[in-house]
Amino acid sequence: MTGGGRESEGGEEEVRGARRIPGPRGAADDLDLASVPLPPLPPPGGTAPDEAVPEQSQPASASGDAPETPESDAGEPEPDLGPGPAAEAWPDPDREPGPADGHPRPAAPEWDPTAPAAEAWPDPDSEPGPADGTPEPHVPDPLVSSAPVVLPHQVLKALLGAWALSACSAEETAAVEDHLTGCAPCADEALRLRDAVGLLHTDGSLDLDPTLRTRVLDGCFGRRPARIPVPEWAAPYDAETARLDALLRDIGDSEWHAPVRLQWFEEERQVSRRTTVAGVIGHLMAVDGLLSAALGLDDPLDGGKTPLDPTERTETYWSATRRPPTRAVREPWRAQSHELIRTASFAGRNVAETSVSYGAFALPLQDAALDRAFECWIHGGDIADAVDYPYPAPSAAHLHRMIDLAARMLPAALAGRRSAGLAGPAKDLVAAGAPGRSLHLEIEGHGGGDWYIALDSPAAVGAPERAVAQVALDGVEFCRLVAGHISPVEAAAGQEGDREAIRDVLFAAASLSRL
Repeated sequence: MTGGGRESEGGEEEVRGARRIPGPRGAADDLDLASVPLPPLPPPGGTAPDEAVPEQSQPASASGDAPETPESDAGEPEPDLGPGPAAEAWPDPDREPGPADGHPRPAAPEWDPTAPAAEAWPDPDSEPGPADGTPEPHVPDPLVSSAPVVLPHQVLKALLGAWALSACSAEETAAVEDHLTGCAPCADEALRLRDAVGLLHTDGSLDLDPTLRTRVLDGCFGRRPARIPVPEWAAPYDAETARLDALLRDIGDSEWHAPVRLQWFEEERQVSRRTTVAGVIGHLMAVDGLLSAALGLDDPLDGGKTPLDPTERTETYWSATRRPPTRAVREPWRAQSHELIRTASFAGRNVAETSVSYGAFALPLQDAALDRAFECWIHGGDIADAVDYPYPAPSAAHLHRMIDLAARMLPAALAGRRSAGLAGPAKDLVAAGAPGRSLHLEIEGHGGGDWYIALDSPAAVGAPERAVAQVALDGVEFCRLVAGHISPVEAAAGQEGDREAIRDVLFAAASLSRL
């Protein structure tokens, strides 16, 4: 081994005259530096810049003849590597540059572990000094445009849909949002499109908000008030019949024959009756006929003397039907409810006090309409359970009025149970209109409030200072108790005070239910 090279078996004679591999060349040798921007400087610790390769020559032949110089592919002669062994024809990268290399080689920067972090490596942007050897060429900063994309109004307007879906590029998004700050029509359209995108999410419920109809009507009446508005006391009945009608419009023909179990509380126990979806609508139409008769409209149970009791009217309607009712019952029920609301709206204020007889008791028309709204919601929920349809509770304002009606009917129901021996005796009789012993009924949540129920006489007035017990119930759970869908024992109630008074009031609430 000589000069750090590797000695071949045949000696130099076997490689004499062979084509030498050209030395390495830097990439800059093949490029026009005046027209092509230089790449950025390497990070600290990179290798030293490429150096020029010294001229190479072939070793002289043993006979002293001048070696043949083979031409390269481009027609130029190969460089002469000069005399010496093959191992010495290439410069040693580990050897300090000297005169034999043709020109000095710059030394690579060394890392100083004791220097501060900012000074451990030389600054690549600093001008080279004498220690750097040859000066480094200046690398220009890359050209980055910070000006926003300028697009015409029509193009930006066409991009609003993609912007709402977050499908624009960063430049387009910036251009659209910059345009929205100065263009009011496009800003309004962008808000509408962004709201519409929210409806495309499949994880949300597609069922309509139960208050949507009321809000739409309020908006319409705000722009153009109705000459004959629907009375406030008839608004719950109007809303609940509309919600039930929307449910019936969505179900198929076969679902009208789906079995429905109606439940109520009777003789201290829960009872039920099996019917169909069409049978439930027939039941509602038969009982609504009581209001039609009070307003002078046609009673659906014509053909002789008709009973006033709601249960008897329903049984009469079902027995008179020769065939099982189908979806054809929807149209007469819908027409009847519309006629009731229209007649009540045109009749004036005095019609609200018109008495509606239920046989065993009577209610003013405004309370009867609220009672029908309550039953329409409860039976709408029965139908929804049978056909697997979501059916939320009424609006808070309407539910509050339904709870208020039940609370006002509780003293009379409690007195009736006491007369039948089903409730405890009165303990403190007072004059009519005077405050008597009371139960504080606290309804929580949707449509909640506070009511004080007179315990000893329906003519007494419930008062907070005479409260002897308290019952706390959720608003929907209390309505289910009044409808007979849960028993008083199952009612999830917070109870405090007189246990007998609490039991009597809960059972009286369940006794308000009927078919």
